[in-house]
Amino acid sequence: MSAGDAEVAAGASRWWRAPAKLNLCLHVVGRRPDGYHELQTVFQLIDLCDLLAFELDPTGDITRVDDAAAAPGALAAVAADADLTVRAARALQAASGTPLGVRIRVRKRIPMGGGLGGGSSDAATTLRVLDRLWGTALGTDALAALGLGLGADVPVFVRGRSAVGEGVGERLTPVDLPRRWFLVIHPGVSVPTREVFQAPDLRRDSPRLTVPQLLAGPGHNDCEPVVRTRVPEVAEALDWLGRHAPARLTGTGSCLFAAFDSAAAAERVAGRVPDRWRAWVAEGLATSPDP
Repeated sequence: MSAGDAEVAAGASRWWRAPAKLNLCLHVVGRRPDGYHELQTVFQLIDLCDLLAFELDPTGDITRVDDAAAAPGALAAVAADADLTVRAARALQAASGTPLGVRIRVRKRIPMGGGLGGGSSDAATTLRVLDRLWGTALGTDALAALGLGLGADVPVFVRGRSAVGEGVGERLTPVDLPRRWFLVIHPGVSVPTREVFQAPDLRRDSPRLTVPQLLAGPGHNDCEPVVRTRVPEVAEALDWLGRHAPARLTGTGSCLFAAFDSAAAAERVAGRVPDRWRAWVAEGLATSPDP
């Protein structure tokens, strides 16, 4: 049992798990007049999770309380007002008219800027939990719509299921994926999403596929060649992992992953990961761990 799981087991009513995701493929199929890209992707939830706690505040204030037990420096670069959990809580407060506030604590386990959706998952968990604790009862569809205003990946976490995503990622088709384990590697750098999607060499004309075709084929990540040429640390890690198993970038990076049929197979490769990189073995999830 991981340290995070032990904390949840010891106080499930206090801590909520916000899972990471992998993009098993990421096809850029076009660009809209507003500049946003049309995507097709397969979202796989995994059991690498941030932990969040919420303490209701009757004054109506919404604040993030820095947690001494959080990963060192994990949130230092994010001002509280810019934190997606705070923004999510404020969006729900404004949409519902509730007079209540909240103090939010976040224990980061998911690396920031790694393409694993940690910030989006934290925001979605905030919406889902506060919808209960505040008694606002907006429901999943309304929460997903609120979440889309915070980020394209937020709706899949609000709905809490692995899914095929289309549009900017908000049109979701829940899918049942094979049970697999994933070796996830973080090469110690972050990749700005905006720069990748603005790159002139990004492919934007991948053929649009049906859901069965997306699930049947190996797929690819159109962002991977762009990141490879710009971030040598990611290219090195992809090449290393590729010598052990088929490797792919998730999202716009910087994290990469390989899929395995058993935890033991993933652990064997994980034991060989160079010390300069962080690595996790994570199980794929059909649904969020805290519904």
